Parts: sequence; C-alpha cells; structure tokens
Amino acid sequence: MLITHSIIPSIIILIFGLIFISPFLIICGVAYFIHIFVDTFDWGTNFLGIHKKPFGPKLLISKEELNNIDEILANFKIKKSFFDLRYYNNKVIIAIEIILLALMIISVAFLALKYLFIITLYFPLLTFHLIVYFKLKKIEEK
Repeated sequence: MLITHSIIPSIIILIFGLIFISPFLIICGVAYFIHIFVDTFDWGTNFLGIHKKPFGPKLLISKEELNNIDEILANFKIKKSFFDLRYYNNKVIIAIEIILLALMIISVAFLALKYLFIITLYFPLLTFHLIVYFKLKKIEEK
C-alpha cells in the first residue's frame, strides 16, 4: 500500500504550515488528513504507513469481496469500474462528499480567504472524476 494514503504526508504538511505560520499549508495538511480519514471508511487506507492490508471499516467492500477481489474484478470490462461504480452509487458517500465540500468552502472563507480561488480547482477535478464515472458506467452497461 502506498505511503501517500497514510497520515504521514498530512502530518509533514501540517508541521511545515506551523513552522512557516502558513494558513494555506495548515489547511492543506488538515484537508489531507480528513481525506485519508474518510478513505479509511470507504476502501480502507495505509493509515499509519505501516499496514500491508487496507486499514479501516471498508464500508464499500466486504471482507469476502476483499479476499476474492481478483475474481470480482474479472467480471468487469475495466477493473476500475468496480470501485467507481460502488463509490458513486453510494448515497452515504455522496452525502459525505457534499458535506466536506461545504466544510472546505466555509473553512477557507473564514481561515484563509485570500486562498479562496484554490477552491475553483476542486470543480474541474470533480468534473473529471464524474466524466470518468459516467464513461465507465456506460462501458459496463453495454
């Protein structure tokens, strides 16, 4: 599992933010941590950077599915489809995404208003993910 999906990078970013008294880096470090924390609930992560198997509740995949992931992925034309379809078809995950977006906008507005323009990067990235999701959905439905 990748170290990038652990809390270690968020701690490093947060430390730099505190050393350089940078609200931008502090917010980035907190946002990174929140991202990793939320990921522990959907698929599981390498939370502390030392796990060989995904850590967390893994609400979007059962233990049986995780143990037989190769067989399950073989049923899809594109393996990534399993993960995207499971993620974007889950109403709880969508609600969490909307809540986190609102919290992100509110936090930046109150804590680092001069960096509000960075939020505009979120929308093209979200659009990219949704385009990929709809393409995968279309491919899998054929």
